[in-house]
Amino acid sequence: MADITGLVVICLIILCLFNYVIYDVLLISEEGLPSFLVKFGFAMTNNIPILLSFELIYYFQSEQKAIADSEIAKRRVLLFQHETLRAQINPHFLFNSLNVLSSLIYINQENANKFTKALSKTYRYVLSLTQQPVVSVTEELNALDSYIFLMRMRFENAFTFTVNKISSSEQYKIIPLTLQLLIENAFKHNIATEESTLNITINIDYEHITVENNIQSSSGADKGGIGLKYITQQYKLYGKDVIVEHTEEMFIVKIPYIQS
Repeated sequence: MADITGLVVICLIILCLFNYVIYDVLLISEEGLPSFLVKFGFAMTNNIPILLSFELIYYFQSEQKAIADSEIAKRRVLLFQHETLRAQINPHFLFNSLNVLSSLIYINQENANKFTKALSKTYRYVLSLTQQPVVSVTEELNALDSYIFLMRMRFENAFTFTVNKISSSEQYKIIPLTLQLLIENAFKHNIATEESTLNITINIDYEHITVENNIQSSSGADKGGIGLKYITQQYKLYGKDVIVEHTEEMFIVKIPYIQS
């Protein structure tokens, strides 16, 4: 509608200029020449097909761009899934897990059995995410239990983990493994000992799910693997912004919910 209106205005301006030049500048008589309305109708008849052609070209270009953007988004999601899976089965993670399991087999066979089941459940959850772009916070927390159990077997009393539910988490959706990756980062970048406890807290409210930990920087922290930037990129695909607050004492990440 806006394009048609613009075309009408342009035709009127051009015809007015044309009439001014013909009749007022060149002083050509109006006798025998078509009326203003006839000339206007002729101009519109000739310009509308041109306008429609441009509209069709614009439409097809927009359609192609939308398809291309969709393919790029799909590739980014697949890349994230691949990188996430690789992070979970990387040699460092597997080495630490098997080390703990090896010790438990000799010390406490019952805990070794529990550890094996938790490790299996963690990997099973990762492998099940191929067809799940988003999951409920409840599902994520249930899967997180196994990962936290693995960390307890490894770090024992060197950290605390707390979940505060201000509202129900079943209706809220997030990208899979968001919480595990953020907690993994907390362990990777901070010291966790009984003398210097690492305190990790998850707060679930009506607008965000917040993951926070006290800062006890580890100088030898591994900088590779999945980082916060990957999580941020994934949420941007849904038009959501991840909020990061970094103070001297606390590292806080606020994750937005996704409408499924």
